[in-house]
Amino acid sequence: ANSFTCGAAISACEKCSQWRMALELVRRMLADGIEANTITCNAAISACEKGREWTQAMKVLEHMAVDRISADRISYNAALSACAKSSEWKRALELLRRMSSSAVAADV
Repeated sequence: ANSFTCGAAISACEKCSQWRMALELVRRMLADGIEANTITCNAAISACEKGREWTQAMKVLEHMAVDRISADRISYNAALSACAKSSEWKRALELLRRMSSSAVAADV
């Protein structure tokens, strides 16, 4: 397995709203020494967003920062959507501020 195949599996979990399985695949991927990348993390954040799991989406976004994985517009938009679906507007505002201080432009 490599990050491409793992990303495809995580993306399939996202499409089926299986956020727990998506996060488990990320855990297994990392345990097997396969590096996460922006695409795999975005798929995991999107899976959390579809499952209305804003806390998990934020954890993945934080993991990206810690591991120096570049968050892009897709990363932030999925996390923002997860916060919005859970009425976590304060978190969404924090994310927008973080986006404005990074090189990522908001879609608003």
